[in-house]
Amino acid sequence: MTSRFKILVASSSTCLVFVLLFGAMRGHSASPDDTYRHLAVYSEVLGHIKADYVEEPDMKSVTLGAVNGLLESIDPYASYLNADQYKQWLKAKDQHKAGVGLVLSKKFGYVGIVDAIPGGAGAKAGLGTTDVLETINGVATRDMPLAFAELLLEGEPGTTIEVGVLRFRKPEPQKITLTRAAIEYPAVTAKMLPDQVGLITVQSLEGTRVKDVAAKVEDLQKQGAKHLVLDLRHCATGAPETGTKLANLFLDKGLITYIEGQKVQRQDVSADAAADISRLPLAVIVNRGTAGGAEVAAAALLDDKRAEVIGERTYGDASVRKAITMDDGSAVILSVAKFYSPGGKAIQDNGVTPSVPVVETDQQATDDDGNPVTVEPQQKPGEDVLLKKAIEVVTKGKSNVASTAEPEKTKTPASGNSGMPMVTPVKPPQQQPQR
Repeated sequence: MTSRFKILVASSSTCLVFVLLFGAMRGHSASPDDTYRHLAVYSEVLGHIKADYVEEPDMKSVTLGAVNGLLESIDPYASYLNADQYKQWLKAKDQHKAGVGLVLSKKFGYVGIVDAIPGGAGAKAGLGTTDVLETINGVATRDMPLAFAELLLEGEPGTTIEVGVLRFRKPEPQKITLTRAAIEYPAVTAKMLPDQVGLITVQSLEGTRVKDVAAKVEDLQKQGAKHLVLDLRHCATGAPETGTKLANLFLDKGLITYIEGQKVQRQDVSADAAADISRLPLAVIVNRGTAGGAEVAAAALLDDKRAEVIGERTYGDASVRKAITMDDGSAVILSVAKFYSPGGKAIQDNGVTPSVPVVETDQQATDDDGNPVTVEPQQKPGEDVLLKKAIEVVTKGKSNVASTAEPEKTKTPASGNSGMPMVTPVKPPQQQPQR
């Protein structure tokens, strides 16, 4: 073994040991013995790779794969950035460049789509929650840091980028060209429906959207609304903290959420009676594209028994993330605290399970682990079955409405958060070039 290879092995081992130690010590119940046992397993595997693999391995690729696999196993929104990537990320994160309107997470080692922002290039191309990006401009996303993938999708307005997309039932990736544009988050809309039902549609919680919701609610009440439906489908943008303000519009008391982490003491967020603007009966609609602040709001309104939640289990994305730098200039971006529902469930791990589950059959249905399943159609073409059910529930009460729960599903091995199918087979991607 050359001296250069020995140095490479030693340096990569040190890096991976650091990350493994960090992950092992993350759990409150982890003991030193547990940590060293896990590290011993790693050392043994590394020894066999060096001694028994069919050819001399590229230890840099081995280490990168191990680091990214470790991070993804605990946090689908985590990233490991080398020194150059981290510098680029720091330089670009406040520049607000044009993009393609995709909200991302890691899935199966690749970059998966949480949802496409309505009106953005991704949404116009038909991309959605069950899709996986295999390549970005010809570069494989396998083991690509999530934060770096987000960086690659950004650029100057009018420029294009090609993505290779893996879709359910289509083993060969589709090549799609997207044109970057300034991201315009959908406005809050509202209208009166029959039976004095006011509908508020919220597809983003960025900017002043919560104030806009308040204005729409007050306007609907002036028009004579006696019931409200809050539609949070495809609302995947907006910080979790914004979701607490949205929930507070309909709550005069009670716990909205709490934040807690290994080194972050529990912080309760309770409703402020002064912020409550409506006590009308309320129903909330969600689907697999509901994430972030919208999930925090839905969980609070459900657990505090302020509203029934209709639809599909939400994606699962609500945490406090932090960039932790290392001595060599690289960084790990990961969750240091999570947002919890009033009932004590980590939203990032569990999403929000509706009290009235209904399948949106114009999309591929999935089970609780995100695996695709076959369901019988519950709606006619063009019919909004979730909205129809929400109106029934809010006007008649849940107990007086016939159940349209999701059909019984066949369980398959778990695949992580909801909204992402198991994608098989996957064509071996090309190796990511060194950056």
